[in-house]
Amino acid sequence: MIFYHRDRVRQYGVIGLVFGVLAAAACADPVGPTNEDRQVTLAVVNLLQRDHVSRRPLDDEIAQRCLKNYLKTLDAMKLYFYQSDVDGFMRQAKELDEAFQRGDIRFGFEVFDVFLRRVDERVRWVDEFLNMEHDFTVDEELVVDRESVQYPADEAEARQVWRKRIKYDLLVLKTTDKLEGQPAREKLARRYHSFAKQMHQMDNEEVLEMYLSAMTSAFDPRTTYMSPRMKENFEIVMKLELEGIGASLQYEDGYTKVHKIIPGGAADKDGRLKVGDRIVGVGQGKDGEIVDVVDMKLSDVVDLIRGKKGTVVRLKVIPADAGEQKIIEITRAKIELKDSEAQGEIFTVGKKPDGAPYKIGVIDLPSFYMDMTGARMGLPMFKSTTRDVRRILEDFNAKGVDAVILDLRRNGGGALTEAINLTGLFIEEGPVVQVKDAEGRVQPYLDSDQEMVWKGPLVVLVSKFSASASEILAGAIQDYRRGLIVGDHATHGKGTVQSLLDIGRELFRIPNAKNLGALKVTMQQFYRPSGDSTQNRGVVSDIEWPSLTTHLDVGESDLDYAMPFDRVEPQPYKKYNFVQPEWVRQLAARSAARCQASTDFQKVLKTIERYKLQKAKKTVPLNEQKFLAERAELNVEEEEKKKIEENEENIEPKSGIQRDFYLDEALAITVDYLELLRTKPSSEPPHQVRR
Repeated sequence: MIFYHRDRVRQYGVIGLVFGVLAAAACADPVGPTNEDRQVTLAVVNLLQRDHVSRRPLDDEIAQRCLKNYLKTLDAMKLYFYQSDVDGFMRQAKELDEAFQRGDIRFGFEVFDVFLRRVDERVRWVDEFLNMEHDFTVDEELVVDRESVQYPADEAEARQVWRKRIKYDLLVLKTTDKLEGQPAREKLARRYHSFAKQMHQMDNEEVLEMYLSAMTSAFDPRTTYMSPRMKENFEIVMKLELEGIGASLQYEDGYTKVHKIIPGGAADKDGRLKVGDRIVGVGQGKDGEIVDVVDMKLSDVVDLIRGKKGTVVRLKVIPADAGEQKIIEITRAKIELKDSEAQGEIFTVGKKPDGAPYKIGVIDLPSFYMDMTGARMGLPMFKSTTRDVRRILEDFNAKGVDAVILDLRRNGGGALTEAINLTGLFIEEGPVVQVKDAEGRVQPYLDSDQEMVWKGPLVVLVSKFSASASEILAGAIQDYRRGLIVGDHATHGKGTVQSLLDIGRELFRIPNAKNLGALKVTMQQFYRPSGDSTQNRGVVSDIEWPSLTTHLDVGESDLDYAMPFDRVEPQPYKKYNFVQPEWVRQLAARSAARCQASTDFQKVLKTIERYKLQKAKKTVPLNEQKFLAERAELNVEEEEKKKIEENEENIEPKSGIQRDFYLDEALAITVDYLELLRTKPSSEPPHQVRR
């Protein structure tokens, strides 16, 4: 995993998950902006000025933000550029706003060209530092909080930073068991050389995407430009299907590595490709030439592997168990991303007064998905979150379930329409969300269907990764007092609405225009029925349990230039009798007592305390004894990476809903809730309330 910028690494991880879209390219630097790039830039600028909710101009402040964003994207750790490079860039930043208005994005390519030169210089230093002996008994430190330091002033200062960085890398490898037979120095050399090759393989499309997104995210972090390939990937994720072998891939030290086999896909059914295998060659058909893909850009490798169902791809593979290389022939097939759709399961826990166990229906919902193409075409059974969850709830009703737990802990959002319709399955009718546009006009979006598919007690599980559409549902459920919100202290805090504007259609005004990418632009803000925004603040849980993710810097408020929290006038809506403040206090106290007595939750609390202490440190020791002692306590980077992968990227294969101590506690809270409701007048009809 390349350390230089986590967001960029995760972007490539997403490409790997959805198999990429660009044909393999030769190793060649970007050639500079084309006339088409200029047209795309002008379209993006015009759309921003027309549609962004802030209605702010593309001025000097936006230009300064743009440059900071771009430098952070390329060199977040301040390891490559010199201060003199940055000073030169800053002097030109004064003219960037006018340049964008002309469609002139040469500056972005010029900065990237300097970056490539610095990368090549640093690779030479890496070779030098890997060939020297390091003294790991010396008491020196590496500054890991790069926000607190300046770029190196000169070569001498930069060399000292890199010498320490290599020492740090060598120490890190000593604490891991992932060398796969490679000496640590050889592994690091391959890592940095491969990174340099990857950067030189960046094409015009990718540089344009980075640079335009640096500008668009200066308006707010949710407004981004998607290149043609990323636009296609986005649409694939939303409709949860594609054609290929059914494996997600990741880039690691020059190799394309199998990260996950998707259940039910072609690779899963074939059975020979395994997690951890390294793909070193790809051939088309039964006798096509096998192309060497070592050090090839991940987005190019995955495109070679993707193809039409029924066609054959041959993979040259180094097995994870270090066996001999082999060729695996797989016939591509249509893949439905089942791990990302709603799943339901019934658990029996506790005892009712008659001695029978309670039946608790749990729904795991990783996203609010919708087949946008199918919806636009008017297909009657297009892929829909609401349709899938309705089917699960109807099954729960038929089986006499006593309560429902809706798990949104790894749900990063999705289609607004699905969030509104899905909320409607739990309420009779009324406003679900309010939307404010750039003119300040507020429009409530209602559930107009009086049918309440699930009429019983409801518990909604959330985390700091629950964002956007998840927060619409959770906020409405909380406002209506329809159910309990349980989980991290608060949700992510994304209270803005984005629309995807097709650049080709905007330019040429024809339905089948050339794919020139898309602008995902913040056009509106959304608010709860009560009038509160979820922006920055999120939805605060009724019952909070100990969770490391509460303390990760992954919320909206942790992003640069995030829009602030605000309010609009409340809507008239119904409050139900399912939740009262005193009941919440009782249930929270019982949950806290269980967590206090739980060995598992006590381990979580200790991990949180160690994490907070280590996170506050600005440096790490390069004395081996001290370094290993700290790592024995907690590896902060690995802990963050693990939680992000578990919650945000949804990479673990799942067979049904996994029961762990968090779900056990959710079930215990639900049983307490059912027993409390049994003694309360919860069967009274809801009453109208104006807020």
